[in-house]
Amino acid sequence: MPEQIEWLEDGTPGGSPYSPRFGDRYRSELGGLNQAREVFLKGCGLPDAWARQPQWCVLETGFGLGLNFLVTWAAWKADPLRPRLLHFVSTEAFPASADDVLRSAQTHPELLPLAQELQRQFWGLLPGMHRLVFEGGQVLLTLCIGDAKAMLREQTFEADSVYLDGFSPERNPDIWDLHTFKAVARCCRRGARVATWTVARSVRDALAQCGFVVQKTPGTPPKRDNLQGCFDPAWTPKKIQPAVARLPASSCVVIGAGIAGAAVAASLARRGWLVRVLDAGVAPAAGASGLPAGVLAPHVSPDDSLLSRLSRSGVRATLQQAHNLLQTGRDWSPTGVLEHCVAHPRKLPAAWQGTLAHAAQDWSRPANPEQLAQAGLPPDAPALWHAPAGWIRPAALVQAWLATPGVTWHCQAAAHQLVRQGDGWQVLDAAGQELARADLVVLAAGYGSRALSASAGGEDSPPLALQAIRGQASWGQHTPDTVEAMPPFPVNGHGSLVPALPLDPSDGLAWVTGSTFERDNAHAEIRPEDEQHNFSKLQTLLPLAAQGLASQFKNGQVHAWAGVRCATPSRLPALGPLAPPKLWVCSGMGSRGLTLAALCAELLAARLHGEPLPLEQRLADALVPPLAG
Repeated sequence: MPEQIEWLEDGTPGGSPYSPRFGDRYRSELGGLNQAREVFLKGCGLPDAWARQPQWCVLETGFGLGLNFLVTWAAWKADPLRPRLLHFVSTEAFPASADDVLRSAQTHPELLPLAQELQRQFWGLLPGMHRLVFEGGQVLLTLCIGDAKAMLREQTFEADSVYLDGFSPERNPDIWDLHTFKAVARCCRRGARVATWTVARSVRDALAQCGFVVQKTPGTPPKRDNLQGCFDPAWTPKKIQPAVARLPASSCVVIGAGIAGAAVAASLARRGWLVRVLDAGVAPAAGASGLPAGVLAPHVSPDDSLLSRLSRSGVRATLQQAHNLLQTGRDWSPTGVLEHCVAHPRKLPAAWQGTLAHAAQDWSRPANPEQLAQAGLPPDAPALWHAPAGWIRPAALVQAWLATPGVTWHCQAAAHQLVRQGDGWQVLDAAGQELARADLVVLAAGYGSRALSASAGGEDSPPLALQAIRGQASWGQHTPDTVEAMPPFPVNGHGSLVPALPLDPSDGLAWVTGSTFERDNAHAEIRPEDEQHNFSKLQTLLPLAAQGLASQFKNGQVHAWAGVRCATPSRLPALGPLAPPKLWVCSGMGSRGLTLAALCAELLAARLHGEPLPLEQRLADALVPPLAG
């Protein structure tokens, strides 16, 4: 369950939020707005300190009800000299409910529209990192759910401002102890300013021991004193450095105009890069990303595997992008997805029981009888319901990303070779003619990234370990009879079915099912026998829907689409530098491009810029691009 909060009717407008766990108020007796502005924002010299900076990072201990974040966001929004990108990283061991977060801002009309946006994304907060996105990707909130010390060890960034907040040191000593401040110091650049409302001697001594120089300043009533200072240790800190040096925004070539390449282009352009996207096709999403519609849903495993955790972060990232960029009902729909566990029941992680049940159910839960009946399945059918899920047209998302200011794309530009040119790269076609040159090149050409990666390192360079996977999907136009046989939401688990995909206004609706999964085939030819294969899978997945479509398959009224995906041996994406720091790869997403592309693009951009990561460090480390033996 979310953290229990009692709202005390003590004369304060809207009531005072109180924590039974810690026996303390969430904010001062006179309200939290003045404290957020005077103690934290002004205490760190904001907004003046961030003027004209490309990016700024605030680190907070204790998110609470989010008031410090909302005040900082509002200050950024109102500042004409604001940085292009604002990162706000906050730890929280006991997250409140979305309703309490919104209620906390009800008495501050100037913050209420921001609080409503925060409430919409404030769900599914299982332990780990959660990236919430605002202002078209220019304000990024990274919620670190868990113990502050453990969470900050999973990050590699340098904060510019530090808000030390939380319940009083007497009530919650763990958030104010030496080990927490060591974790905070590890994430600070030299000169980062720090502010807090407590002047307890134990806090001052621990901060000094970690390299912070602090002093008392006049307080905000009812407090007599506050504490301000900066990180300026007398020694050279031993820090875990980022994998690559921080790069300034410059020129970039992305090879591949599919979902991976378009996502990378948009993420870099939002940070000020000028990005050229090269693709061999005649239109964006001409390869595997041209699937008529795909299913977006989290992966579930009993041990909550790396793929499961990655998929949740990826689903959240894709949902945010779709919500901001696509037309609901036309380009995508967050309908939820039923997973029919055909082979065997899929178990949820045991850790999701008890206190985590509420957050876990925001993601996945056993399907209820009504959902099973809507899919035409018996009440004892093993199935899961994924609430934050739905269908998306990949090509629509690709087009939206490629429309980001700063991105240009070029068709019929087939890259054949990469040649190092000083500190940058030259991209050549098969005839040796230059297609483009840039400071940074990102390979996002699916299976084609394998040969390009080898060309960059010379004749003896091993290629990326990528496996081609051909897939053929089937689709057809609905008739009144077939519509009645469809569930009201997509179903996956043994192949998949998108039941109602809008066509042009005059053409009605279509259905999409499939696809095949053929390893080591890099050819996207259409095979008539694959239509029967897809129909057989649909008969197992959804017998009633298959019965409704049987005549279309029998009478040759079914259309086919085929494409080639690629995967790594680990079945995890390949994301990282091949020739640091100027040649990167973003590929190998298999059949989960819709789930993982937006997340991988943001991870790539974060690593290039030394930003907070959108997920735990150990998950990012698992995506090292594999080379063929």
